Amino acid sequence: MSSLQLVWFKRDLRVNDHRPLLEASERGAVLPLYVVEPELWQQPDASERQWLFCRESLMELRQVLADLGQPLVVRSGDVVQVLERARRQFGIDGLWSHEETGNGWTYQRDKRVGAWARQHGIAWTEIPQFGVTRRLRSRNGWAKRWEAQMAEPITPVPTELHSLEDIEPGVIPERPCLELLSDACPQRQTGGRSIGLGELREFLHRRASRYQRSMSSPNTAFSGCSRLSAYLTWGCLSMREVLQTSRTHSGRGVSSFESRLHWHCHFIQKLEDQPAIEFSDFHPFMRGIRKADTERLTAWREGHTGVPFVDACMRALRAHGWINFRMRAMLMSFASYNLWLPWRDTGLHLARQFVDYEPGIHWSQCQMQSGSTSINTIRIYNPIKQGVEHDPHGRFIRQWCPELKEVPTIHIHEPWMLGGGRPAPIVDINASMQMAKHRIWEIRRSAGFDRHADAIQRKHGSRKAGLTQTTSHRRRKPQPSDNGSQQLSLGL
Repeated sequence: MSSLQLVWFKRDLRVNDHRPLLEASERGAVLPLYVVEPELWQQPDASERQWLFCRESLMELRQVLADLGQPLVVRSGDVVQVLERARRQFGIDGLWSHEETGNGWTYQRDKRVGAWARQHGIAWTEIPQFGVTRRLRSRNGWAKRWEAQMAEPITPVPTELHSLEDIEPGVIPERPCLELLSDACPQRQTGGRSIGLGELREFLHRRASRYQRSMSSPNTAFSGCSRLSAYLTWGCLSMREVLQTSRTHSGRGVSSFESRLHWHCHFIQKLEDQPAIEFSDFHPFMRGIRKADTERLTAWREGHTGVPFVDACMRALRAHGWINFRMRAMLMSFASYNLWLPWRDTGLHLARQFVDYEPGIHWSQCQMQSGSTSINTIRIYNPIKQGVEHDPHGRFIRQWCPELKEVPTIHIHEPWMLGGGRPAPIVDINASMQMAKHRIWEIRRSAGFDRHADAIQRKHGSRKAGLTQTTSHRRRKPQPSDNGSQQLSLGL
């Protein structure tokens, strides 16, 4: 046991393309460990639907590891305490894991693990699993480095693992902590690598050709998108293997999908470079401009704003744990502009709803869709226009808002126009859009705004897409845009 290598699984629940596992296995006996951390699941961005997907993935991972010779060991508690017990009982020669760009809590936890490893002279080897670069000094050349990382050979599965006879595998609990609220999500995807691989094959062979046509409308997106985002979030599939597999196929749909894999890592890199953006606006002038409103927040998150397309999307998300990116953006836009709610408050609700919640993507997008980045075009989605374009006959609305089932199609997007006592939305859509646009542009015209925006662009702006903006471009006042030409579709 003196050469025991401990492989700490986090959001990398697979054995394929898992360099920490392979390299550890080449150095000695491997203890594959997952720690159920109650405090992590008490965080405000965690939900039962996420845990259930994770648990299903853990069950499959345990069996796959058992087939190699040593099942996954699961313990519950504080990870530093779990590691310390393992050190005292068995001795640990090396600690292995993938790098993780998670939420603020996991960032602080990893710092504690690092301090523990240094204290005991244990080498902790962290290996990137996405195309994200730790301690990046400049975004210049990032896209080229990403391509090089994604082109690396797929790491093979170890041929076998030595059985650790004296270590009980432990229980994978039904719930990670008592405080986690029940969270019905009846149409949630099931976790596990085998199902993720099935989704990948089904997408590339049957759905990819209509990907671009299907991704925008919720009527087609559930069956037309790749539906791989949750399997990437929880590491059932690796980014590298998904990209390399997709490149054995051709077509515009596949090319569009591959570009979104690039954007996936582009956004995670932002949080890696600046963890504070989970909590604080990119641009200092945008901080504190919105105020909490419990009544508006409750109506929005329960799908009772009175705007049919918004409410239908929120209710569908609650049932599926997923919705396509355009609708995610619209939900965030409506909350940030029409309801003028703080993006952190609404972002936490959406984080809990998404089974594929990826902090690096999520918080950057929350800020982008609420106008807080300062380097992106202000895009205020008109929810009536979105509904007319993507659900013209009201089929999606009637499915999720059965109270509107008998409303004629001509009025389905604005049922209050029928009269007869039907309630209007909780805000005037056009007036609230104009007010929000006025407020944001007043801030953007403030003295000193451009200086901060330029610094943000240098640090976080995409070099590949040519998003660099000059001061004159930022001062020009564009009309709100609903086209998808610049959208970063991350619901995959």
